[in-house]
Amino acid sequence: MVAGWFTVTEGTEGQDFRLLGTRCGACASVFFPREDSFCRNPACEGGELTQVPLSKRGRVWSYTDGRYRPPAPYASDPETPWEPYTLVAVELAAERMVVLGQAAPGVSTADLAVGMEVEVVPGVLNEDAETTWTTWHWRPVAATA
Repeated sequence: MVAGWFTVTEGTEGQDFRLLGTRCGACASVFFPREDSFCRNPACEGGELTQVPLSKRGRVWSYTDGRYRPPAPYASDPETPWEPYTLVAVELAAERMVVLGQAAPGVSTADLAVGMEVEVVPGVLNEDAETTWTTWHWRPVAATA
């Protein structure tokens, strides 16, 4: 999708997929999508912006479904049937921000509730014979007993 918006690190427990933001050195505000030029906080005179990985988990702040084919530049083959998708707004408590994204495939609005814990996972935005465009999805965290 957009270079520098996320990272994947291979580790002993599999992949660590993270969204990347930037933090202002002067006011500690965190931004996503990342900001590399100036602090977006209007009360801050600005400071050095540093790349930071965002929290992997958050809580559902809101959600809805998309039942229409969005217009260009969204990549969509008009010859294929339209499949509704679920959008999730997730609050990242540590960063004090809400990040919007699609739910993972198979997750519908019936599977979500405000306040439930979700995690960011890699997803496919589009692919062709030469390229796979990666994006992020939000997936409910399985309850542990």
